[in-house]
Amino acid sequence: MLPYLKLIKFDNLLIIALAQVCIKYGLFEPFGIAITLNSFGLALLIVSSISIAAAGNIIIEIYDRENLGIKGLLYGSITEKSANRLFIIFNVIGVGIGFYLANLINKPGFVALFIIVSGVFYLYASYLKEIIGLKNITFSLLAGLSLVVVGIFDLLPAITPKNKESQTVLFSIVLDYSIFAFMITMLRELIKDCIHIDRDHNNEIKTIPILLGKTRTSKLIGVLTIFPILAIVYYIYTYLFSNSTAVILILFCLVAPLLYFMIKSFSAQTDKQFSLLKNILKILFVVTAISLLLYQFILL
Repeated sequence: MLPYLKLIKFDNLLIIALAQVCIKYGLFEPFGIAITLNSFGLALLIVSSISIAAAGNIIIEIYDRENLGIKGLLYGSITEKSANRLFIIFNVIGVGIGFYLANLINKPGFVALFIIVSGVFYLYASYLKEIIGLKNITFSLLAGLSLVVVGIFDLLPAITPKNKESQTVLFSIVLDYSIFAFMITMLRELIKDCIHIDRDHNNEIKTIPILLGKTRTSKLIGVLTIFPILAIVYYIYTYLFSNSTAVILILFCLVAPLLYFMIKSFSAQTDKQFSLLKNILKILFVVTAISLLLYQFILL
């Protein structure tokens, strides 16, 4: 079972599910706004989202091994044939449930979202990964989209002229979080490229660390960290400045770790140091998702 969990990147899928649950029950439900999905509908949306993400992780793993010329079983026990079968199964589940949900909320065109994401994973794995920086942008966009999709399916179909203002405010919060997820994922993908720089160089895979070098890329990561920090500071000043408790929590749980991350990134050289940075960002993802549960206590 463990090899299969590693193949689909189960820990990352759990973070996606956690974030979607927190959006629904930390942001939408407590404010009593008009919504479209009940708990069962949200469960289906989560299954659809993580199924397509799992399929994407599988196809990328398959093509990575082919490009690297690696023979044998995936993670010691999974044949390539089995992995391809799982890729198809997860895609069918994800797109099929997406089709059902889109029709359930009378927005059949929304199924295109799931089809496009599934296609992007395949195109990236098979044709587009040679383009420098495209992987980083693609994964970052998909990370942000995994949050926005909850607002698209749960909020947008329920908008009326009377509730448009309140619906828009909450959707804008989800959009802000998705932009933050985009920035953090971009940093994380750059770190992963630094960790795999020797492997990518040997296999002539073009990445930003290959182009700039590991040292310059680590400094680039440090500079780019300024953007999520500034985004959080702006968010505090604009929306939460009057709530001292919220300000302290965000400064302690998000800004402080990001400052530590930024300082460490400037001097990172070894795989161990980059792995630490990657784990810090993963923890930040979890903390950011959980922070959605606090809005009911801050704004109500």
